[in-house]
Amino acid sequence: MSIYYTKDHEYIRVEGDLGVVGISNYAQEQLGDIVYVELPDVGKAFELGDEAAVVESVKAASEIYSPISGEVVETNEDLNDNPALVNETPEDGAWFIKLKISDNDELEKLMSADEYSAYVEGLA
Repeated sequence: MSIYYTKDHEYIRVEGDLGVVGISNYAQEQLGDIVYVELPDVGKAFELGDEAAVVESVKAASEIYSPISGEVVETNEDLNDNPALVNETPEDGAWFIKLKISDNDELEKLMSADEYSAYVEGLA
């Protein structure tokens, strides 16, 4: 299992031919208390960089971009009832969507966990 990050603070955890997508711990800290999550429909296809979901906090609304091209095979319905899960377990239980990856080569454009950590430190 590998995990990759974008400069927009999305992550993708690769599990076989699926990518589990959510936002990083850093992103949820910046947003504050999450009050609403809008998820796409299963079957929707995204290209790299497409808007895939929306998350709203008490501070702001923010778009979540697809870190890779693929088709949505599952959404995390738990977030509809309890969007605060994103604050509690952003990189574990509070994933947004699962994508069937259509182009593994796109993963090379993303950051490793170490690269992302260094990137976030540079933002401080």
